[in-house]
Amino acid sequence: MIFVCPLSKVDETVSRSGAERLVSLLTGGTEVVRPAVIMPENHLLLAMNDIAEAQAGMTLPGEAHVRQLLDFATAWNRARPLVIHCFAGISRSTASAYIVASALAPRRDEVELAKELRWLSPSATPNPRLIAVADALLGREGRMIAAIKGIGRGADAFEGTPFALEIGG
Repeated sequence: MIFVCPLSKVDETVSRSGAERLVSLLTGGTEVVRPAVIMPENHLLLAMNDIAEAQAGMTLPGEAHVRQLLDFATAWNRARPLVIHCFAGISRSTASAYIVASALAPRRDEVELAKELRWLSPSATPNPRLIAVADALLGREGRMIAAIKGIGRGADAFEGTPFALEIGG
């Protein structure tokens, strides 16, 4: 099970879910305090801005970030949940949850997974750059990109409401 939340709800989500692994996707320099129940080796911090195209002075999500995410996810034994968060719980974290679920359940239909993501999180607006990089790395031939475009931009929100995504088969 993957739980997605904003930075403001990390402690609560980790505690409520019983998670033992945590992915933080934050702009470089953003302070994040790892919950005490998460061992340092079970916390992946990926520093990037929430952008889709290169911009001066900002870190564009790239292949190295997605490879680290995929490596971290495939090393997860799934005995206990994984929490993924970004600052607002809307863009980088929802993209990453979609990517992890796609990688760990490679036969799962991209469109069905995107529709489930939208149903679980009306505000989800997965970062298109993360999705595009993952689509290429996972050999999805544009299907992940098209599926996420198909659900469109999520409802406006200051931060997303925490939700749980089943990986499925």
